[in-house]
Amino acid sequence: MENKLPGNILLIDDDLALCDLLEEYLTRRGHRVWPRQNVADARELLHEQNIDIILTDLNMPGTSGIDFCAEVHENRPDLPVVIMTAFGSLETAIAALRAGAYDFVTKPVDLDLLAISLERALQHRYLQERVRLLKDQVRRQQPDSELLGTSSAMAAIKEQIARLADLDTSVLISGESGTGKELVARALHRQSRRADGPFVAINCAALPENLLESELFGHVRGAFTDAREARKGLFVEASGGTLLLDEIAEMPLALQPKLLRVLEDHKVRPLGGSNEIDCDVRVLAASHRDLGEAVKTGRFRNDLFYRLNVIQLELPPLRERGSDILLLAQSFIQALSQRFNKSVTGLAQPAAACLLAYDWPGNVRELRNVIERALVLSRHDQLTVEDFPESMRHPSGDAPLPASLTDGGQILPLEEMERRYLLYVLEQLDGNRTLAAKLLGVDRKTLYRKLKED
Repeated sequence: MENKLPGNILLIDDDLALCDLLEEYLTRRGHRVWPRQNVADARELLHEQNIDIILTDLNMPGTSGIDFCAEVHENRPDLPVVIMTAFGSLETAIAALRAGAYDFVTKPVDLDLLAISLERALQHRYLQERVRLLKDQVRRQQPDSELLGTSSAMAAIKEQIARLADLDTSVLISGESGTGKELVARALHRQSRRADGPFVAINCAALPENLLESELFGHVRGAFTDAREARKGLFVEASGGTLLLDEIAEMPLALQPKLLRVLEDHKVRPLGGSNEIDCDVRVLAASHRDLGEAVKTGRFRNDLFYRLNVIQLELPPLRERGSDILLLAQSFIQALSQRFNKSVTGLAQPAAACLLAYDWPGNVRELRNVIERALVLSRHDQLTVEDFPESMRHPSGDAPLPASLTDGGQILPLEEMERRYLLYVLEQLDGNRTLAAKLLGVDRKTLYRKLKED
């Protein structure tokens, strides 16, 4: 019967029998409970203990539960308050919500419904705290630091960057599109002894073969029809610094031998020229494709692959970076709010949960686009689930059904299929029933009832 997310609960009610009942019940569920019979004692406790949630009666001698809720909301807006009342009218509910209450339950108290309300409030409190900590982490980042992230996956990447930065050898940076390969290349450059030299990047897929050759190696005047002036080329421009060859797998096969020669001799011959020019440059390469597979299919030279792949640094996809998603989202919110002159300060709890539940096939680039779109559309000081694209709020696709939803190819009764699907969704959302109900388009009570049905 232990609660999934235990917390420290301040319980305020002048009914001693009810206090004893609730204290015993909530303690059995794994919570730690501090019962108090009046608001004055409750205020004193708040200064002494780290409280996660307040559960208070509406009508008490002296200060009412509504007034105390308004007081807490003004001084501690991060602390959720659940109000108990024997007067379950619409006017009471409105008064409680206006005072800043997270929820209210009616007396006589239904213990199961109370447990649900407290679990939701604690999840809200927990996620709010995570978002607050992530805001602090964003503020503590160095101004020029672009590689945000505290996950173990990103910690390993940062450690590798620190070890590789000064080795002055070729590094192949691999990873899915949108994972930040150019940011890693810039970090390698910034932490190296070449940091005072230029950082030059080129996308090998963005130019046709003849222009790419001229862009990389330069050309002399008259080398081709439009070559009215000589051009040094990026290898020479990056001399003393770092050159990033992005999307290296797309480099035309005919140019690969010339690139290999430059890497081995550190000399470049401009297009149409007869003299070689020295170039002291560190070459980094990046690709979202499997270069080893490209070698097997003959689209990439084996010798060039080994010359570039002295050390490989593989970036993790965003879906494997845990709460880095919220850290990055908060960073984008701060930067884009200034750019668009918006007053958005962060994420509402359901929105944060939605970001964590999404698979992010486009990785960090997709996350930035989602935040930018949401921020432009938002009318509130926090982004909500409704600000996100429909595909995130109600994900769908043509993926095959998980094994847990099938029964060896047999046709299942509709009720059993529905029950299995509900359990599958909950599993994907780490048991977050509130978010599951939102994503499934049903209210919480309907979800709970369906889960209880045999």
